[in-house]
Amino acid sequence: MSAVLHSIAGSRSFRVNWLLHELGEAVEIVPYQIMDGSLQKPDFKSMSPARRVPALEIDGRVLYESGAIVQYLCETRGDHNLMPEVGSEERAEWLQWLHYAETIAAGIQNLNMQHLFLPKDWMKSPTVMGIETKRLAIALKAVESALSDGREFLLVSGFSAADVMMGFTLESASRYVRFDSYPLTAAYLRRIQARPAYKAAQDAEGPQQFYTQDFYDLPEQGA
Repeated sequence: MSAVLHSIAGSRSFRVNWLLHELGEAVEIVPYQIMDGSLQKPDFKSMSPARRVPALEIDGRVLYESGAIVQYLCETRGDHNLMPEVGSEERAEWLQWLHYAETIAAGIQNLNMQHLFLPKDWMKSPTVMGIETKRLAIALKAVESALSDGREFLLVSGFSAADVMMGFTLESASRYVRFDSYPLTAAYLRRIQARPAYKAAQDAEGPQQFYTQDFYDLPEQGA
């Protein structure tokens, strides 16, 4: 029986979708819309207490936290090299990158709220937007620094599930921080997006639902 992924196109659920494709796991995608009330339906609420995607039905259970799902899939599926073994030299680095993706994503979430989801201009704060954009730019420096030794992916050994967590995050980050100052990160993101499993996951999910612009500039103070 294939896994069932409850998903919103362009959300964190893409991480799970992409990883399942990297693993060659069959997945049925159940699509939702962020603003149509579908996340409030009783059936979905029983699977995801925060009423957010992803929610993954797999192995007779439901998991609803993307980082935990990524780690669970790596630990329960064999015949892959997406996770260093426990006790190996790269294990700690892998875990750190796996979760650092959410450090970056927290800033993106705050910017999404300001730029995309607050319906009236008077609700938005240019000051908050500026602070969060600066914090996001600072957080991205860790990725640029890690890639400065010539590695192609976050681990020296090559592509792993940490890149799955980070890749989706960087694509969203590029909507708010120009990557001109992060050339290694920009090249890294292009390598990730060229992976066959990434493209297959995009095709399975459909167009993202959030962004109507390639880039969102900060509003002028007082505008």
